[in-house]
Amino acid sequence: MRPATLQVRPRLVTKLTSGCPTLDRHLAGGFPFGSITEISGESGVGKTQFCLQLALLTQLPPSLGGLSSSSLFLHSEFPFPSRRLHQIAQSFLAVHRDVFSSHPSYNPLDCVFVHPLHTADHLLDEMPRIESFIESSRASRLPVRLIVIDSIAALFRSEFDNTPFDLKRRSSIFFKISGWLKSLAVKFDLAVIVTNQVVDLVGPSGGANGLRIGNLGCLNSSGRRVSPALGLSWANCVNSRIFLSREEELLVDQATGPVHRSNGETSVHGARAIRRLHVIFSPHLPYSSCEFMIAREGIRGIER
Repeated sequence: MRPATLQVRPRLVTKLTSGCPTLDRHLAGGFPFGSITEISGESGVGKTQFCLQLALLTQLPPSLGGLSSSSLFLHSEFPFPSRRLHQIAQSFLAVHRDVFSSHPSYNPLDCVFVHPLHTADHLLDEMPRIESFIESSRASRLPVRLIVIDSIAALFRSEFDNTPFDLKRRSSIFFKISGWLKSLAVKFDLAVIVTNQVVDLVGPSGGANGLRIGNLGCLNSSGRRVSPALGLSWANCVNSRIFLSREEELLVDQATGPVHRSNGETSVHGARAIRRLHVIFSPHLPYSSCEFMIAREGIRGIER
């Protein structure tokens, strides 16, 4: 870096809205383009639903936080949740009907391109075709500006053993995939979102297990200490990491004891699922967290 470059104002980074003002405040406007953002968390916490929501939000105009674009959804978790995507799409169209009023037959599902992935090697084989598809989409009215991989951990589920040779090969594939994704993000000015699973953590925190990377010394979900899957090598492949956690809160009435009701996320046993979004690390964000809920229309932050 030369002294002259310090005087140049950095280019403003385009961001994709999360679809919720509360979440956008914690994400400084949304998900940045030109980099990889990981959303990690346990099964059922809302990672896939978040991605489905983002795949639709790209179609909004820039004035509403979108980018007038389409999305490519690469899924390795089967089956693909098409029913939930349809449900979120209906709410999306109802809320933004005036945006698409000039296109009476507009269907937001037509702009979400879905492609299955089975293994890491399958993704490596598909890379040239995916890049060609993104390139050709630039001539369309809504070019692809978002890539989702749900989930990256599932691609490495059964191919590799815990041997030095396989671990070295796995790390090599990590860097090859992330390098390719970052190259696409810069070349086509798009956002890349990948989901990741978590594994239970046994033993002391800290060290090389990835827990000390970022703003939290320990990650907890459902009363367990957890760590994002794929370890330290993959953690160094992403630019930002968002962690979604879930805890059960017992609802107790002072007079009658535990409350038994079913309302929103309250279960019939008097327990409510508390979901939180945490910014674990990012080059442009400090640590922050907020509660969120899963509604019919998608993920929504909760002000406390």
